[in-house]
Amino acid sequence: MATAENKTKENDGDVTAFIDAVEHEGRRQDAVELLEMFKEITGEEPKMWGESIIGFGSYHYKYDSGREGDMCRSGFSPRKQNLSLYVLSCTSEQENKAKQTELLERLGPHKRGSACLYVTRLDRIDRNVLAELIAFDKEAMDKKYP
Repeated sequence: MATAENKTKENDGDVTAFIDAVEHEGRRQDAVELLEMFKEITGEEPKMWGESIIGFGSYHYKYDSGREGDMCRSGFSPRKQNLSLYVLSCTSEQENKAKQTELLERLGPHKRGSACLYVTRLDRIDRNVLAELIAFDKEAMDKKYP
């Protein structure tokens, strides 16, 4: 069975230059704040993943279908419409749902995907709760992918 190659890969892109090139000033300032928050909580140095994701750490996954690849353990992307926060990778698993729900209820306005959280601006959410969510997801990822 042929498998598609993951397009989002770690690369040697310059994280600072990427953030400096973000057009929207507020989004750029939020990205600088997120960069420091993720570095402090994860203990990892930032790396570019693909063209627009700033990732912290990495893990190798393999699905039941046989598809496998590598991805950042957590990270973010300052997109045009919102900040995409990759902090729900393991918190969406059954044993973590109650804690995740409690954190998301306290976070403030957001939307979510399967492993992604979308917020428009950091000043609209509770940053302390976001820090808890990042740390909680890191702990869950560390258990699942030691």
